[in-house]
Amino acid sequence: MTATTTAPPAAPKTSAAPGRPSARLRAWATRAPLLPALIFMIVVTQLPFVATLVISFFDWNSLYPDARHFAGFANYQEVLTDPALRKSVWTTVLLTVGVVLASLVIGLLLALLLDRKFRGRAVVRTLLIAPFLVVPVAAALLWKHVLYNPEYGLLNGLLHYVGGPQPDWISGTPLLAVQASLVWQWTPFMMLILLAGLQSRDQQQLEAARVDGASDWQIFVHITLPHLRRYLELGALLGSIYIVQNFDAVFTLTSGGLGTANLPYTVYQTFYQAHENGLASAAGVLVVIGSIVIATFALRVVSSLFREEVSRA
Repeated sequence: MTATTTAPPAAPKTSAAPGRPSARLRAWATRAPLLPALIFMIVVTQLPFVATLVISFFDWNSLYPDARHFAGFANYQEVLTDPALRKSVWTTVLLTVGVVLASLVIGLLLALLLDRKFRGRAVVRTLLIAPFLVVPVAAALLWKHVLYNPEYGLLNGLLHYVGGPQPDWISGTPLLAVQASLVWQWTPFMMLILLAGLQSRDQQQLEAARVDGASDWQIFVHITLPHLRRYLELGALLGSIYIVQNFDAVFTLTSGGLGTANLPYTVYQTFYQAHENGLASAAGVLVVIGSIVIATFALRVVSSLFREEVSRA
């Protein structure tokens, strides 16, 4: 007789305990509250951008809808070669660089002031933050009528009091007038970022430097400034993202005249005044691409700051 062997019975499949949801179900349950916000963001931001991207490849003037046709990259080529559009790109660069640098320098000085302990520091900090909380259009109107007006503006009033000239600030120095209003508005933002950097310094290192006889200037140059490098980069990148896209100050103060039309205002003119939908869409796509490039570097700086804080903890 030959012995027959039987295979052992297969082990039953393990299943989730009764009354306990599976891991996949739990994952969907945790993500479900985020789905409405995700869908809303896609509908509000991504679908319009896709539509803008498609329109940018068409020669499309809204006054002549029957003449619409596919133009390929012709709109992008015109944006990069048209003298008026290239001038607006250069104006955008000058506006952004000037505002960011001035805001960083003044913000650093104010952050160093607020890093010291003195009576009324909380009140001073609140007052310094206030310009950043003002609506951009309201801030531009404030500068246009309260400060810059040649007849009843505060600046000319002060000059008249000391017997000085009575310049027309917007007509005489239009780009500088726009930059000054933006510096006033964005300096508190830079100040807050740099103040956070100052308050994250290693106090033991500072005390050791003072014990070794280092002066305040030496501490600032050799310890504080290298520590603030990441925060300066973050402030410059975030400020550039916002100021590259600035429209309110240019529209309110100068209406794009006197050589102050930046790229966002030129997109507005091309779309709403010239009715060139395809050309305006191409210029808008380039603005978005530039903002994404800057935002990518900003995210890298933010992630590096987080890694540094985690390593210290």
